[in-house]
Amino acid sequence: MFDNLEDILVHYEEVMAELANPEIAGNQERFRKLMKEQSDLLPLVNTYNDYKLAIKNQNEALSILDTESDEEMREFAKEELTQAKKRETELEQELKILLLPKDPNDDKNIMLEIRAGAGGDEAALFAAELYRMYIHYAESLNWKNEIISLSENGIGGFKEVVAMISGKGAYSKLKYESGVHRVQRVPETESGGRIHTSTASVAVMPEAEEVDVQIDMNDVRIDVMRASGNGGQCVNTTDSAVRLTHYPTGIVIYSQTEKSQLQNKEKAFALLRSKLYEIELEKKQSAEAADRRSQIGTGDRSEKIRTYNFPQGRVTDHRINLTLYKLDKIMNGDIQELIDGCIAADQAAKLAKLNEQ
Repeated sequence: MFDNLEDILVHYEEVMAELANPEIAGNQERFRKLMKEQSDLLPLVNTYNDYKLAIKNQNEALSILDTESDEEMREFAKEELTQAKKRETELEQELKILLLPKDPNDDKNIMLEIRAGAGGDEAALFAAELYRMYIHYAESLNWKNEIISLSENGIGGFKEVVAMISGKGAYSKLKYESGVHRVQRVPETESGGRIHTSTASVAVMPEAEEVDVQIDMNDVRIDVMRASGNGGQCVNTTDSAVRLTHYPTGIVIYSQTEKSQLQNKEKAFALLRSKLYEIELEKKQSAEAADRRSQIGTGDRSEKIRTYNFPQGRVTDHRINLTLYKLDKIMNGDIQELIDGCIAADQAAKLAKLNEQ
């Protein structure tokens, strides 16, 4: 089943031998490439070595049972055999997961876009709370975050916010958050105590670099203007805000969070690249729609993925039928259990698909 893993072991040893060569330090690009390859292969190599050890332990236990007449030794061998078989089964499953095709975007930073949906001001307040939830989660992993654009509603809510979150494997974890998030609670403005339902949509896009997306500058209109809203002395006094209009797609990007026009322009183009990259990914994914229907985290923005019920203190992820009664902790960024559940379900669906082939 895992015949090609022996070849991977040989390749891993070759990588380690090259890294041990003092001359490699002089070639930083090659050194970084080898370090990443070593890091990517290490979990697979360690798991496969443990798997081979479990099989070796089984064979040794069987050998003892075939040759040993001492009852105490035979009991010991039986116990060792049971444990080794159990370990082999566990490691076999781990290897299957490690051998699943990797999403090439998993290591990328992300663009996080949250928009208030149905529910007016209450939806905008919920959008702001979702943003803080993701920022707290990012900070718990020592990831960096930076607002690209922000539209507020005047009472602490966000009509729309776009931020870049930078950290190792950010997309691999947060890609499952794309979709419609629903909140059920009694708004502060509700005098009758009735529970209202509001929504916010979340889009998680891998950060696209210039090598991923080539933008024809003839397709982009660049407008500069004075920023509006809170922002200190430079607001309304300098043309620091930037608006990009991409003619082929109709995408409009507005950035005004920085005092410098150049910085706002860089942020706007970074977001435009990610949006164009996402369009290309969606085209590719639609061609693989049959395969993706069985998977979690297709990134469909219209899919209602999660409900946050404040009166009951619960959060329910509808894709994996997981309900957690720790809403306060989740809103403070403790979302790892939800993410892990989505990852496990996604892996299970992919393994089932492989087994059908």
